[in-house]
Amino acid sequence: MAHWTTFEKETERETKRLVACISGLEDEEDQNFQLALKFAWSNFRFHRFLDVDSHKVQRSISGIYEKLMVHSDVVKAESWTTLTEEFLNSPLPNTDGVKSDAHYSLVSLLLFLSESPLHTNFIERPRIKEAEAKDDFDWAKYLREDEDIDDGPYPDTPEWSEEESEDEDSQQPISREDSGIQLDRTPQEDQDNNNKTVPVTWTVGEPGARVWLEQNVVTPYWVTHAPRFPHSLHLHSNLLNVWDQHLYNTDPLYLPEEKAFVTETQVIRETLWLLSGVKKHFIFQHHDGKVIVRNNVVVTHLTSNCLRSVLEHIAVYGQAVFRLQRFIDEVTGYSSEPCPPSSGSSHGSKKASEPPFRTYQAFVWALNKYFTSFKEELTTIEREIICNDETVTLSAVLERLHPYLVQIKVLHKVFCTGVAEVPHETPNVVRASHLLNTLYKAIIEYDSVGEASEQAVALLFSLWTETVRPYLEIVDEWIFYGHLFDPAKEFIIQRNKDVPVNHRDFWYATYTLYSVSETADGQEKLSDAASGSSGGDPGSGSKQLTMVSFLKPVLKQIIMAGKSMQLLKNLDRTQREPTEKSCRDAERKSLYTLFLESVQSRLCSQEDSPAEGVTEQQATRRSLIKMQSIIKQHLQIEDVHDPLLAINFARLYLEQSDFHERFSGGDFIVDRSSQAVTCQTFELTLRSCLYPHIQRRYIECCGNLMQTLKKDYKLLEYLQAMRNYFLLEAGDTMYDFYTSIFEKAQEKECWQQLSFLNVQLQEAVGQRHPEDSSRLSIFLENMDPARKKHPVNNLEVLTLCYKVPWPVDIVISSECQKIYNQVFLLLLQIKWAKYSLDKLRFSDFEDVSKKQEGAACAEVKVKDSRNQQIHRMCLLRVKLMHFVNSLHNYIMTRILHSTGLEFQHQVQEAKDLDQLIKIHYRYLATIHDRCLLREKVSFVKEAIMKVLNLVLIFSDRWQAGFGAWKIESIDKMESDFKNCHMFLVTILNKAVCRGSFPHCK
Repeated sequence: MAHWTTFEKETERETKRLVACISGLEDEEDQNFQLALKFAWSNFRFHRFLDVDSHKVQRSISGIYEKLMVHSDVVKAESWTTLTEEFLNSPLPNTDGVKSDAHYSLVSLLLFLSESPLHTNFIERPRIKEAEAKDDFDWAKYLREDEDIDDGPYPDTPEWSEEESEDEDSQQPISREDSGIQLDRTPQEDQDNNNKTVPVTWTVGEPGARVWLEQNVVTPYWVTHAPRFPHSLHLHSNLLNVWDQHLYNTDPLYLPEEKAFVTETQVIRETLWLLSGVKKHFIFQHHDGKVIVRNNVVVTHLTSNCLRSVLEHIAVYGQAVFRLQRFIDEVTGYSSEPCPPSSGSSHGSKKASEPPFRTYQAFVWALNKYFTSFKEELTTIEREIICNDETVTLSAVLERLHPYLVQIKVLHKVFCTGVAEVPHETPNVVRASHLLNTLYKAIIEYDSVGEASEQAVALLFSLWTETVRPYLEIVDEWIFYGHLFDPAKEFIIQRNKDVPVNHRDFWYATYTLYSVSETADGQEKLSDAASGSSGGDPGSGSKQLTMVSFLKPVLKQIIMAGKSMQLLKNLDRTQREPTEKSCRDAERKSLYTLFLESVQSRLCSQEDSPAEGVTEQQATRRSLIKMQSIIKQHLQIEDVHDPLLAINFARLYLEQSDFHERFSGGDFIVDRSSQAVTCQTFELTLRSCLYPHIQRRYIECCGNLMQTLKKDYKLLEYLQAMRNYFLLEAGDTMYDFYTSIFEKAQEKECWQQLSFLNVQLQEAVGQRHPEDSSRLSIFLENMDPARKKHPVNNLEVLTLCYKVPWPVDIVISSECQKIYNQVFLLLLQIKWAKYSLDKLRFSDFEDVSKKQEGAACAEVKVKDSRNQQIHRMCLLRVKLMHFVNSLHNYIMTRILHSTGLEFQHQVQEAKDLDQLIKIHYRYLATIHDRCLLREKVSFVKEAIMKVLNLVLIFSDRWQAGFGAWKIESIDKMESDFKNCHMFLVTILNKAVCRGSFPHCK
């Protein structure tokens, strides 16, 4: 029974009592008792009882009443009807309303338990009602809180006198509205309200009762024609009258106006109410979102202009409090109160059903925390006024509230710039980033002032740390769990849900980086930055594009860590043990918590805690004087005599512990670009307290992803396979493939058959690399008929394809394979020319020489010319072979091999996937450029292609035999080769001298 609840234990106890009462069995160990107990428990637990039917109960009540009347039990019948009706109409604990199901259930239970209501003797017992509790609340003390009235020697309620017996003294009507200070009303409204006032008769037996009541109730100074309060006749207490008399005597057109007299205490209390957010006042009025001062309010000891200038100064802060409080109410209550159209409020124009985004909620939470402490201070001042232990003046209150008023001014300025001035149709991402930027810039601005704005910097920093919490939580969720949770779309990076994680374009098109374009007129426009792999540098393209300033230094790391973590979560790899992972997550602190702890440790490390505050102050002063003398000496060396400059420099460098040692030494060198000289402590705080945590997570996430891709998904093997097949590094394998094509072409057979090409490719690859045979395939593309007239261009119909699995296809994309194919085709064309020249043999001319030896002498001249032609053909072959071999060796060794070694080294040192993608693209761009495949140097490639085409023509004529070509064709081939050779030499020499082709040196 240790696991039973209290209810079950009580039910067990009551069930045993029920069984003992009905069965008469007292021994709980008895078998019959246990059977009865189990039967009762079974019914309680498993039996379903129908709800009570109120109509049946009502019919039973009526039936009993009729039976009692039939049996002439009139008294019992009336008692029965009265008691049941009273019970059904009486409230029950924890039950709403009367005549409920609980009422009828109890009546039904009583009816079931009753044996025979007709044969029961019943006498209704009289019930004594409980006397009403006496109200001991001291209403006098409550009502007199607003006034400073001397209670005299008898502060308690005065004794009532019985000497007066006049009716007019004993019955005096007192009429008032018991609602405190009311809003301004028109005279017609006042007349209507006066007509509705219910006169309350005050009946007393003593004449002093009315006097005591008038002394202990606040004079209604907010009503028209309020009675004047008594005050001193001293000159200083009647300055208003003296000034009015002076104006009346000096100005013949002066007309005294009707005035509403208030005391300074009342002005102070309404000032406190205004600053605490109360909207109904007498002295201050709210009109179209602005706080104005009533014109006719005066005090006796100040002139009206003096009082008005002070109150208008207070009204400015009251309006700031009102706007901030209204923003807090709108965010916390979803715009429950309508805003005036001219208030300029943009945050309240959203639909009431749409909650504000989390950045605004955090900002409001920070404002609310500040106003809570501010209102506590106002409450303390008001309590001191009520206690009346010492004199409290308006100037003293304003002097005491001066630090708070300065802070309110700062908060209102930040609110106007960061919230109120943003148009209501602006997206949440712009609102959030603009608010955080405003706070960030305000901290930097006030921090640059120095000691004069320490309180403002402290307030803004605490406000910023609270407001930035949603952003840091979004970053934390993304870089630690791979989930970008941003339902309100307030983060500057947003997920494109149309692209799944396992898509090949995940790394490029999954996230969109938003930036804000700040124009000259202060408006802001939203633009999408390039949603590439790294998001780019948002500030490098244009100075007009800004975003959340504090994230700029680590924005790339955040994007890389977030995408890497999301990719890791979706990879099919061996996961850690669930218990280990859950324990690690339970012990892990959030990014926001780590940031706060780092800030706290940084602040604590900078603070010195001596035994006494005076000692610290003296030490600081001593250090300042010493530092000032040192700097003054160095300034005199530069012939600069400015003591104020020396003091400022001393304050600037005083916080550096090692500055005195370095500065007082012989060699003095100041690095103007160092962080210490900038004196931007807030930026240094971010650099030391926030960025290292993000940097560590970036290194961890990206390192795990790179390790997983290299180890589990064989990224390096796939990169090597691309070089093996497309760049022909697997020479023996690809030699078997392309030689079969060249042989068909040399024999003038059709080789452009898809089945033939794929069979040859599979046979070549399957012998040495069977794991890649299923991934490699070749396709035929359509070619422009005009390009078919050159034999070397016939290879351009080939397209080699290598199927790369996900996620390796993020690195080896289809665009990369297009570049690989261009290099592959160029290499095939060079290989074809080299193969054609290598297949030519001098033995092809031996038959011609033997025939010429048996000829007659008349044919000697013809024989000489033929030998000369053969010799020229052989020389041309050597020249062409030298050109092709040089080109082949240069591309295969100087370009592909050396660049490939460089690429492999860079891949091993890549820290993240984005860096690896850039390295791969840079590698492809390098070999694409150095192989002269760019459009800019296409004329150089055309010259090379012309030579390669010449090689194929030369090979065909060589194989055709001596009589198949003429001497003119040899002349033309020699001329074409010479022209192309001279053109290439000239162009390449100029390019090398100009530095365009450094790899050609």
